[in-house]
Amino acid sequence: MHRRAMIRSTMAAAVAAGFPRRAFAEWRWAQDPGDLLAVRGDGGKVSLKGAALKELKASLRGRLLVAKDQGYEEARQVLNGSIDKHPALIVQPTGVADVRSAVAFARSNSLLVAVKCGGHSFSGQSTCDGGLMIDLSSFRGVRVDPTAKKVWVAGGTLLGAVDHEAMAHGLVTPLGTVSSTGVGGLTTGGGFGRVARRFGLALDNVVGADVVTADGAFHHADATENPDLLWGIRGGGGNFGVVTSFEFRLHPMQRQVIGGVLVFPMAKARDLLAFYADYSLTAPDDLYLDFFLSRPPQGDAVAGFGVCYSGPAALADRVLGPLRKLGTPLADEVKPTDYVALQRSTDDSDPRASGTYVKNGFTAEISPKLMEALLDGHQGDPGRSTEVLFQHSGGAIGRVPTGATAFAHRYSKHNLLIIIGWPAASDSAPHIRWARQYWATLEPFTRGVYVNHEGDAKDSGAFNAIYRENYRRLVAVKTKYDPTNLFRLNANITPKA
Repeated sequence: MHRRAMIRSTMAAAVAAGFPRRAFAEWRWAQDPGDLLAVRGDGGKVSLKGAALKELKASLRGRLLVAKDQGYEEARQVLNGSIDKHPALIVQPTGVADVRSAVAFARSNSLLVAVKCGGHSFSGQSTCDGGLMIDLSSFRGVRVDPTAKKVWVAGGTLLGAVDHEAMAHGLVTPLGTVSSTGVGGLTTGGGFGRVARRFGLALDNVVGADVVTADGAFHHADATENPDLLWGIRGGGGNFGVVTSFEFRLHPMQRQVIGGVLVFPMAKARDLLAFYADYSLTAPDDLYLDFFLSRPPQGDAVAGFGVCYSGPAALADRVLGPLRKLGTPLADEVKPTDYVALQRSTDDSDPRASGTYVKNGFTAEISPKLMEALLDGHQGDPGRSTEVLFQHSGGAIGRVPTGATAFAHRYSKHNLLIIIGWPAASDSAPHIRWARQYWATLEPFTRGVYVNHEGDAKDSGAFNAIYRENYRRLVAVKTKYDPTNLFRLNANITPKA
């Protein structure tokens, strides 16, 4: 007791003297950090001994953070302002060795584990209460080989960095539509984007990966080495380990595309959606066309299209001409633009300022009954923003056999989403309740769920259906690489007992 009192007294004196917080934290870790209560994967509690924490800290080149450390508050947050969870400890790896140390520590203590890349997880599963968060924000990097048309991407990299480096060589790999999205979560779940109809999903372009699995072992996976693991991470999410590196195929593409938004009054929504229901199915692969309805908390609701045409300039008028015949828009921002800039155009400057809730489902068609339900039920509220989006699918995405990757929704022509947002400080319950009621009228017209856009964490039985005919094979891969279900905060696959 006397020794602990002396340490506390020394700490207080150091803080009072203005000792730098980072240096002070390092000093505290060099002493006795004390025991720490944490949560296991099964929900039980475990006391992590100070000596074990000190040993973990010594094994890392990156940072180990607990609640009182500088940087903890920022690291624990995700980009959905309604998620407010507090991991017992956070590891910020700078390389594969740190990831292996973190995973080995979690496994030896049966800890609940969350893995955060970009932090866009709508359901909040990239953080946790009381467990171990592996925060990959310090583990980023991109290397392009323009001759081989390949790019190697470190596990915590954001997609904007890949676009920037690859397009400098006139090359692209299809990633998402928001440049701050983490490549890891996006790719292992699917990876829709503005050129995916032309070149396939992000996961379709993964030709190799490095993965740290639940036993702390390092595996390379490609077509000849651990091909089952490569198959699993291409659509099976984070179920099998932490992907520390991706190898993507690159495609030649001109830097200038034609893109932007075309906005109309809400009164035209029914005509616009009827047009979209037909034209989206017949559009060429190099046209990506989203349809949206948008109701801000205040002001007028609007309808319109998000456009990216990456095909031959000589054919642009023919492809985009039908959009120009729909009447006079409120705003027409569709013009020649830089692809990297277009990829940044829908970024949110401060996503943590608002809560977000999303429901989604794939559609093979937009039937008259779906249009009626969608338009008649779309209601605004002064306390929230209310969005509906059909994200364009089909094209090259649908020409990949269902069993070629773990992603099983090749029939999809669109992903239908409802997205609501509200000030993070306000009550979320009435908004989420409305969204679920609205979604109940739309869900019968959908088939399957895109796990990257799902706002509700589901039980394993629900995910059996999400993975469809690939589920049984996924169980075998899960059982091989994560038999104790260490990585369970995801679209979880239950291993065999």
